[in-house]
Amino acid sequence: MSLSNKVVSDKHLANLMKREAERFRKHTPKSAEAFNRAQEVLLNGVPMPWMSDWGSPHPIFVNRAAGNRITDIDDNSYVDFCLGDTGAMFGHSPPATAAAVAEQVCKGITTMLPSEDAPWVGREFTRRFGLPCWQVAMTATEANRYVIRICRALTQRPKTLVFNECYHGSLDEALVHLDHGGQLALRCEFDSNPGLVRESVARVVEFNDPGALEAALSHEDVACILAEPVMTNCGMVLPEPGYHDQLRELATRYGTYLIIDETHTFSSGPGGYTAAHGLKPDFITLGKSIAGGIPVAVYGFTARIAERINASFGRRPVSDPMGIGGTLSANAFAINAIRATLTHVATEQAFEKMIAGANRMADGLEAAIQKHDLPWSVTRCGARAEMQFMPHAPKTGSEAKAAVYWDLIAYTHLYLANRGVLVTPFHNMMLVSPVTGDADIDLLVETWQNCMAELAAVDRRGS
Repeated sequence: MSLSNKVVSDKHLANLMKREAERFRKHTPKSAEAFNRAQEVLLNGVPMPWMSDWGSPHPIFVNRAAGNRITDIDDNSYVDFCLGDTGAMFGHSPPATAAAVAEQVCKGITTMLPSEDAPWVGREFTRRFGLPCWQVAMTATEANRYVIRICRALTQRPKTLVFNECYHGSLDEALVHLDHGGQLALRCEFDSNPGLVRESVARVVEFNDPGALEAALSHEDVACILAEPVMTNCGMVLPEPGYHDQLRELATRYGTYLIIDETHTFSSGPGGYTAAHGLKPDFITLGKSIAGGIPVAVYGFTARIAERINASFGRRPVSDPMGIGGTLSANAFAINAIRATLTHVATEQAFEKMIAGANRMADGLEAAIQKHDLPWSVTRCGARAEMQFMPHAPKTGSEAKAAVYWDLIAYTHLYLANRGVLVTPFHNMMLVSPVTGDADIDLLVETWQNCMAELAAVDRRGS
């Protein structure tokens, strides 16, 4: 964290954090008790590690979630702008999705046979994203893994190129970083896996650096480029004008497949960032929100790739030798949930409302930053926005990471939670759903503004 971007001393921030932690404990005794009991049977008291990364003394244990509201077991209510880190982007348990899956669960969950919903889903993704051939996985991590395997099989190349500070799920190929000298880091501050020889599976470059991209591709050992169209893991890094055209051209020139991971950037519109900005990927991967929060993902690809798969491996043995597909993948329950969500929930009208709400939110946050003269900024992408603790949007993952101020993130998130507002842990992503009202957005902006006012007042007292 750049000292020039600090708005409060570490000592005073620690005092503020202590105050907020005491307030949190006072209002969440049942969650604290549940967390203590869970320590006996769950690693660090949670069933999944990220559930403990909210900056609070203990996690909030949820009783129910509906629309854009979460109620915890202490009966505290929160307006939710995290929305399952995009998994519940259209709101928790959308009524149309919930009704459809309630009916389907009594008709069968998984059979390893297709249902009539499956071709409908394929046609709808083709309509939205433009790629003609689709397959279904359980998670976006799986979808990325399967696509990488296909790319390696078709190119006979070993490596995947990713961007510094990216995130594409729990893929070894994507859990790599550049060290301070710009070299591939084998031992990282985060996501370290010393048992893996990283050079054998990955190349990593900075986003928005076409020169570095071409240099990495020139080795001609890269099977595929795996990219979010907007990096969303380290704050938010937007593409520079023309960068996606360069990405496409360089991938083609060096015989490398281009994978666009739309898992987060689906918030850009009904066809994601790809349709909104006219991208031309070879593959698209997409998960999290497409079934209203039910675990399922898809990956799509061009007709030429489909032809190459069948010509190279034949129609029957594709799944087995290439290690693609699990017994629960493409189950009728999940595909039914996709169909209901795409038909009734993730509509053009819903995206229009979400994006308008996100702009209202970002406008309000930018006005608050300006009012309190803080060295912060707001980055936008469709229905999501990111509060960046730096005066301008970052251009690379390294620049974004240098501005991360973990203690301030923890404090501001706890401040918001104590006043009934949740934003995404790990960073400052805020997402607007179709059921998020103007009053909810104004509450978020007002709460952030009050937090800023306190920090600015501390700063001007010379702490």
